[in-house]
Amino acid sequence: MNNSKPIFSVVMPMYNVERYVAQAIDSVLAQTYEHFELICVNDGCTDDTLRIVAAYDDSRIKVVHQKNMGLAAARNTGINYANGVFVALLDSDDAWRSNKLSEHFKHFRNTPDLDISYSASRFMDEDGVDMGIGQYPQLNDITPQVIFCRNPIGNGSAAVIRKSLLTNIAERKVVDGAFRTTYFDEDFRQSEDVEFWLRAALKTDCVFGGIGEALTQYRVNASGLSANLDNQFAAWKSSVNKNQSISPVFFSRWESLAEAYQKRYLARRAVQARNSFVALKLVCSAVATDWRIVKQEPVRTAATFGCAVLSVLPTSVYAAIEHAGMMTANHFRKSEAA
Repeated sequence: MNNSKPIFSVVMPMYNVERYVAQAIDSVLAQTYEHFELICVNDGCTDDTLRIVAAYDDSRIKVVHQKNMGLAAARNTGINYANGVFVALLDSDDAWRSNKLSEHFKHFRNTPDLDISYSASRFMDEDGVDMGIGQYPQLNDITPQVIFCRNPIGNGSAAVIRKSLLTNIAERKVVDGAFRTTYFDEDFRQSEDVEFWLRAALKTDCVFGGIGEALTQYRVNASGLSANLDNQFAAWKSSVNKNQSISPVFFSRWESLAEAYQKRYLARRAVQARNSFVALKLVCSAVATDWRIVKQEPVRTAATFGCAVLSVLPTSVYAAIEHAGMMTANHFRKSEAA
């Protein structure tokens, strides 16, 4: 097996993740489907991450090095080393269920025209403890509108991409005086995956499809990139501006609705950070940006508004209410996905 071409290339960027990287690697090595390689991309680590990785004795693990260039560049470097038929993305602070690759293999086998397969996700806290909630996105009939407005893939560790699609969408750029093949836009330090899904949906006929089982464990890390709401919204707007010329008619029809959904998503992030004023401002702005968000998802929009208001309560009281509300929302999302 080790001498044969792997079916999956798992690409895992690493930057100062000594606290989390062992859990990520262990989750890959525990996969029931064993025909994979794990490409760990050192994005200029300065902590003990590399020492932890070096302790693993498994020929499927490969470590490649680059100066610190950011997540998008690290993914690109890993993809350029990939030998697999499919590229599975895993952020080094997340983890997978043991049947993740097996289920994606079945998904591709049973759907021959599928280009990007993704799964539902469960949230875990910074200590790796399951939070009892997750993301259960739409699984089928994924149009460019759905990608733009709802981003069903959800997070950077949920997707597995057919390598031929990456080859099709690749760009050659000059970086530091040398040619470099890129897939994710290295100018983005946030929302690089959102930009990629949108560009792929608009420039190719690629097929997206989801798996309802929560195969990805996504770490909710308040100190991470996702915590900076202003930068995240600016990055989202940049992804729109970059791709607008591909289909001006598409953007004129859907941009305001997509912006409303993005603001509602950021409002939920603000609620998690207990920033009540910002959360209220964002959810009100979402409705003002495009009223269709209320028509399409009245329950989730009202729930976000309610959480923003209630986030002024003491932490223990609010946490209990939030958990109950998110469990109810997840129930609705699962029903819709089915």
